[in-house]
Amino acid sequence: MHKLVWVLIFTSCLVWSAYHPKDPLTWWLEVLPALVGALLMGITYRRFTFTRLVYGLALIHCIILMVGGHYTYAEVPFFDTLGSYFDWQRNNYDKLGHFAQGFVPAMVVREIVVRNHLIFGRLWQFIFVTSFCLAFSAFYELIEWWVAVATGEGAEAFLGTQGYAWDTQSDMAFALIGAVTALLLLSGIHNRQIEQKRSLYGRTQ
Repeated sequence: MHKLVWVLIFTSCLVWSAYHPKDPLTWWLEVLPALVGALLMGITYRRFTFTRLVYGLALIHCIILMVGGHYTYAEVPFFDTLGSYFDWQRNNYDKLGHFAQGFVPAMVVREIVVRNHLIFGRLWQFIFVTSFCLAFSAFYELIEWWVAVATGEGAEAFLGTQGYAWDTQSDMAFALIGAVTALLLLSGIHNRQIEQKRSLYGRTQ
């Protein structure tokens, strides 16, 4: 994906998301990771240019965050419609977000590990990446807890628990499932794109 197209799509979604969000505090809390992620990718673009696959997945993840920030995760209309059709007891957009929280970072971390020769052996790479994603998800749950303590009832829309007692555990489970799914489905195409970059820019890339 051309970087100009990436920036255009990101900016358009950001402007839409920021226009009259359901809850301004929740919008900032949900969209801030997308802003930080985009900033980091912009800063590192020349020094460490990721594959097209990773940039595309990162954009999708940012859009998921922006949609959740606009409506709040518990009130995304399309998932309300799906909930009525499948007889869900809650709006499950939150679970899509946590699935992406494992799926996308798995490919980011995998690329850093593979291209920098940090860990050898596919099994050990798999174990490290999935462990990292699970740890990242757990840390994010701690952040949600800290925000809830700091803001009180105002954090309900950010947490998106919707009265589900096992929300934290299921969030981490979905992130783990996302990471494993990404590694199983995309490692092949990811390897090919990494090799293409190496052939263009040298073995250090």
